[in-house]
Amino acid sequence: MPKDLKTISGFSKLSKRGKIKWIVQNFFKEPDTVMSELMSYWHSNEEQQKILDNFSENTISNFPMPFGVAPNFIIDGRTYCIPMVIEESSVVAAASAGAKFWMDRGGFRTEILSTKKLGQVHFTWGGDAAKLKYYFEDIKKKLITECFAITSSMVKRGGGILDIELIDLTDQESNLYQLLGSFETCDSMGANFINTCLEQFSTSLMNFFDTSPHFQGEAKAEIIMSILSNYTPECIVRAYVECPISSLGKFPNGMSAEAFALKFKQAIRIAEIDPYRATTHNKGIFNGIDAVVIATGNDFRAIEACGHTYATRSGQYSSLSHCKLENGQFKFWLDLPLAVGTVGGLTSLHPIAKRSLELLEDPNAKELMSIIATVGLAQNFAAVRSLITTGIQQGHMKMHLQNILNQLKANKAEELAAIEHFADEIVSFSAVRAYLEKLRLD
Repeated sequence: MPKDLKTISGFSKLSKRGKIKWIVQNFFKEPDTVMSELMSYWHSNEEQQKILDNFSENTISNFPMPFGVAPNFIIDGRTYCIPMVIEESSVVAAASAGAKFWMDRGGFRTEILSTKKLGQVHFTWGGDAAKLKYYFEDIKKKLITECFAITSSMVKRGGGILDIELIDLTDQESNLYQLLGSFETCDSMGANFINTCLEQFSTSLMNFFDTSPHFQGEAKAEIIMSILSNYTPECIVRAYVECPISSLGKFPNGMSAEAFALKFKQAIRIAEIDPYRATTHNKGIFNGIDAVVIATGNDFRAIEACGHTYATRSGQYSSLSHCKLENGQFKFWLDLPLAVGTVGGLTSLHPIAKRSLELLEDPNAKELMSIIATVGLAQNFAAVRSLITTGIQQGHMKMHLQNILNQLKANKAEELAAIEHFADEIVSFSAVRAYLEKLRLD
């Protein structure tokens, strides 16, 4: 059988140039051009590039993303200019618009409801469940004591192991149990800390079964896995805005504040009861959240997974934000599980993540939770406001116009003419293409 040139053994051992050379020669029609292009995105500072390369495996280049800022955020009485990394047109503009709207109406307020994080050790044991539960306090004491070498530094900072519970899952799966550990990780996201503790729990648990006189001759225990949970329903931040309905102002097409408030509440209610709408609604919230999470070197994938799980906690996928009209007051809020850190990991290594945190005046983890949730709420407010007034496409496509012009290779004069022309026209790819074609014929 002839060798497949698109497979390779020992790829990871090649130099970065060697990796690129093999890739371009086997997968691209213009290898020299592609190799030059990939190398052009290498960081000019070798030390910075080395840092980036070490974040992942088999790195061959960098993938640039726009780094923008949203000013005018008033959060708990403090003013912020918030870093956002995202490629989608209008997201930063929408967040900024939401911040500006509420700047004159008291700003955003937040409340940290809890900061507990969770981890699990799953194991099987075929002995007497009642006996295991009876001796569990002894087991828990052993687990915590033998983990002290790992937790001592965290304890000094005010964190550590909060509790360990025994969860009996034998009614769902034969002989299956779980240790559910809860942790406080202070200003770190804590993934490595929690996982290290859990693996020590596993070792201590097995040692207990092997050495305790109460369990001699009992069925053999087996550890299945030890890993943190990215679902953190008790690591919650609330962000909210509130003002008299009469203070909301006037809106396009002569819509009154009262009409806007009622229609806004109806739009949020639709997202609460309709999973199809809720999915898009929450995606818009995460437009803002992810952008700040990425900018500060945190894990947007874990945060999204947790947020979407939290959105299903009632048994049906639903809106993460809510609205209430009561006694002439408009209140709009968001409760969100957010496990983030401001020390350790990428937050301490990525050069731009460090600058992002400096821009935010070096917040602690709770303050960063508040900032991130607020941007999600501002994003959601701006999106729903557009939907129920002018429609989403008017603002979005205006922002997208420059991307369309770039795709159609418009020169500077054509760009300026198109921007002026579409100031009062509906923007679409076909409309812009037709306008440029006409312009080029004249």
